[in-house]
Amino acid sequence: MAKKTKNTSGRGERDLKIKVKSARGRKLSSTLWLQRQLNDPYVRRAQDDGYRGRAAYKILELNEKFNFLTAGARVVDLGCAPGGWCQVAVPRVNSLGTKSGKVGKIVGVDLQVMESISGCDLYQLDFMDEGADDKVKEWLGGKADVVMSDMAASSSGHKQTDHLKIMALCEAAAYFAFDVLEDGGTFIAKTLAGGAEGDLQKLLKQKFTKVANVKPPASRANSSEKFVVATGFRG
Repeated sequence: MAKKTKNTSGRGERDLKIKVKSARGRKLSSTLWLQRQLNDPYVRRAQDDGYRGRAAYKILELNEKFNFLTAGARVVDLGCAPGGWCQVAVPRVNSLGTKSGKVGKIVGVDLQVMESISGCDLYQLDFMDEGADDKVKEWLGGKADVVMSDMAASSSGHKQTDHLKIMALCEAAAYFAFDVLEDGGTFIAKTLAGGAEGDLQKLLKQKFTKVANVKPPASRANSSEKFVVATGFRG
């Protein structure tokens, strides 16, 4: 059972921390994860704001900095489950009055079936399957302005192995982006620090005018994750 501890900060609004007792059969790592979730302000904000996960604030913060989710844009979200990034994109991409005259479109793909989200189209698809790029362009009604990915490979528990796995996934997502992006488009992907980022950086710099590495505030300080944002695609 969760136990609340008293706040002695003197602040008017009590900011209570929650300690989680270890239960029989629960690993220490699971207990620490649960305690972190219960005390994470972004988790509480996501619940209050109706987002499907705290990751929504990562793409919100990245968009505030780089402004790629614009009215009329065509957006692809790779590995989109549970859907928080799509939720963020909907009101920004589907806004009326776009000067370009383009109709915004959001397509999310994932290996698993997802509950629908109003304002975007979700499909069960492995983006690495042959012909997946053509399917996505058909669903979009043309090439994409943005390809974004918050994907992470399943954890092995070995830090370097997990780093190499996610970098391989990022590279596959980058090649997919090369096939579907419009000239001038943007690619965003989650990476993990660990030493193998150089190859991805080199690859992206060949295809984009600018490549930045960013750790948004919503990314936990003790996490090795960061995001690569590549803008100005040259097809």
